[in-house]
Amino acid sequence: MLSKWKLLALIAGVWFVADQVTKYLAVEHLTAAFTAARAHTFGEKLHAFVAQKDLLERGLADPIPVTVAPFWQHRYTQNRGAAWGVLAGAGEKFRVPFFYLVSLVAVIFIFSYYRKLSNNQRYLQVALALVLGGAVGNALDRLLRGYVIDFIDWHWFDPNWMHPSLHWPTFNVADSGITVGLAMLFAEMLFVKKPKTAKA
Repeated sequence: MLSKWKLLALIAGVWFVADQVTKYLAVEHLTAAFTAARAHTFGEKLHAFVAQKDLLERGLADPIPVTVAPFWQHRYTQNRGAAWGVLAGAGEKFRVPFFYLVSLVAVIFIFSYYRKLSNNQRYLQVALALVLGGAVGNALDRLLRGYVIDFIDWHWFDPNWMHPSLHWPTFNVADSGITVGLAMLFAEMLFVKKPKTAKA
């Protein structure tokens, strides 16, 4: 059986890698960033992925989304706020340090909470690992670019199916991990009964 720390490293690591790989693919297929950088080999593309930024401002993002399903599109966006664009309009001098601080506090909290878990509390271990992997993935984006790459676009179409009537804010794999992990933690708090301590 994996120790809780190996499980944390495995799940958080896999989620972090999945997040960065899908963001790389979003830049490759939804923008002209690699063409603009004249990147042809994988190494050149990887360097361009890390080094290039402000693709929307430079007109490199494809305005036509890629349709995956009637309710699902891939569209390159840059989120300068938190999940779903929260605080995106705040000034950069406030926003950037604020999100660095929030990310640091979140990581410290996760490790502090995680170290108190016993090895058989797998549910909570998975939940915290998902949050950690997502938080680190988005934090790396902000460190490199000052914003987070989002590209998953969900919407509910009207009967005409050409005009979306309900639209979920664009998100990424990291956001999914954070959301699922937090939902698992809230479910634990609400529905799992804590054992009563015996009275002396």
